Amino acid sequence: MRILFADSLAESSVERLRAGGDECVIDPSLTAESLPERIAGFDVLVVRSTRVTPATLEAADLLGLVVRAGAGTNTIATDRAAELGIFVCNVPGRNAIAVAELAIGLMFAIDRHIAPATADLRAGDWNKRAYSKARGLFGATLGIIGMGAIGIEVAQRASACGLRVITESRANRPREVRRRMVDLGVEEVADRAALLAASDIVSLHVPGGRETVGMVDTEFLAAMKPDGVLINTSRGEVVDEAALLAALDATGLRAGLDVFADEPSSSVGQIGSELARHPKVTATHHIGASTEQAQMAVAEGTAEVIEAYRNGAILDCVNLEQVPNRTATLSVRHHDRVGVLACVLQELSRRHLNVANMQNRIFSGSQAAVAVIEVAGAIDDELLHILGAIDHVICVSVLDTHTATGR
Repeated sequence: MRILFADSLAESSVERLRAGGDECVIDPSLTAESLPERIAGFDVLVVRSTRVTPATLEAADLLGLVVRAGAGTNTIATDRAAELGIFVCNVPGRNAIAVAELAIGLMFAIDRHIAPATADLRAGDWNKRAYSKARGLFGATLGIIGMGAIGIEVAQRASACGLRVITESRANRPREVRRRMVDLGVEEVADRAALLAASDIVSLHVPGGRETVGMVDTEFLAAMKPDGVLINTSRGEVVDEAALLAALDATGLRAGLDVFADEPSSSVGQIGSELARHPKVTATHHIGASTEQAQMAVAEGTAEVIEAYRNGAILDCVNLEQVPNRTATLSVRHHDRVGVLACVLQELSRRHLNVANMQNRIFSGSQAAVAVIEVAGAIDDELLHILGAIDHVICVSVLDTHTATGR
């Protein structure tokens, strides 16, 4: 395959793909505007911060996979990719440790006034009286909003530092996450209002998107303790910056921020954020995932996604239907011969039954196989009889319906 890297990736992972027979072209100078002119002839596109617009996807002739070397895919036109049949995959959780380390670091930096104390010392000012006033993190309550991979890593480090960790109750929490929470002693509280009222520190680890834009608004901030601390290492747009500025001016609230709503598009530039300049904000430059450990883990994950795609498997795809539009599932056991499934699919097509999903597995010895076909439409006895009469079909049955007859 031909792979275009529009952003830098660890050389070891690139060499790993080349060793597998892929042609890798690395061009970090590409932008959202120049990418459409460059994408022709590539099977796979890898990006980190470079935006992938509908224009890029429409200009592609061979593109089948876009990989975001990171977690968020908000910079990729995933809906348009779905319309064009292009997989969009990410590498979730690989940068969780790095982001968690920064979140904890911001908590310590705020409590011990590390940033302003350093600035004063560099200016020749000694003010032990002011900077010796600190609460200490031990025994404080940390509320984590977003108990995913990063939230769990934050909880692990916070628990080791002696903080009480709480999060919102969720009925649909994955079993593995719930197990980790129990191991770490994370407590669930009834709802967000209870979390905000109880927390000395609130740390945000939520995804971007319509559901979280402006989540931290005037009401949210008013529900926090007046001397609380807000940590945001997730997405800038999660915070209503005007509301946060007002809260910082009116209360004892402090904030540790790694992300902002209007960040420069390049890694070096100027930022006019009033929030970033506020004296009660300890800020970093959207560097949560920028550790060597995280970048190596993300690069390895990216290579794994591409290798799986090369072998016909899809990992961590974000633009596939989670629940296919189907009404029945057919199981077709057949001799492993050329053309058997083609005849089955042709009969489904005659009846205007759309295939939502399909998998064909071959038994040991390569004599027999079974195809599981999810279809949208009605399956009747007549169709089962016709499919069962096709040469080399052993048996046809309907799964997960009330009419599980067989032929």
